[in-house]
Amino acid sequence: MKLHGYFRSSASYRVRIALNLKGLGAEHLPHHLRKGEQCAPAFLAINPQGLVPALEAEDAVLTQSLAIIEWLDETHPEPPLLPKDPLRRAKVRAFAMALACDTHPVQNLKVLARLRQLGLPEERVTEWAAWANREGLGACETLIAAEKGPFCFGDTPTLADLCLIPQLANARRFGVDVSAYPRLLKAETAAKGVKAFADAAPDKQPDAE
Repeated sequence: MKLHGYFRSSASYRVRIALNLKGLGAEHLPHHLRKGEQCAPAFLAINPQGLVPALEAEDAVLTQSLAIIEWLDETHPEPPLLPKDPLRRAKVRAFAMALACDTHPVQNLKVLARLRQLGLPEERVTEWAAWANREGLGACETLIAAEKGPFCFGDTPTLADLCLIPQLANARRFGVDVSAYPRLLKAETAAKGVKAFADAAPDKQPDAE
């Protein structure tokens, strides 16, 4: 398998964690997002959206981190990243989507670049990103407030944790006080004790800056 990504990409980070948890190897092919390498014709031929990650596997290209992770979970079911119970599965997916679909995209590089193009000063751009993170993390804190943990949904990592850990890293980068989310931090502490999460961290990647 070949994973096209970028060390700081939250979506790539999610997939790296999934690969590590499954014990799967992949050749990591970096594309520097701040230099626009994701818009190169060679990469657009792989993913017309010009986004990372993209996973080349079984003579096919998979895009969108949640789709990639669910494919990995279906083809390599151990350890499972989604609960067996349908209701629990729906709750894990909802938590993951709150971050991957409604929080991260609003504060990603593409959106922030557009805000700068529209004339917003850098401090306002950062404020926007911080706001998006606070909104999403605040909702997620409530979603799992009654979950004992230590992970988001129980005593093993799920898709929810794969989305949470990169998003907390983003929030800190934009100056968000994450101490306001003690239940999320409990899950993060549990994840930090798992080698698969630690090895997937941005600063551990070959293209880290």
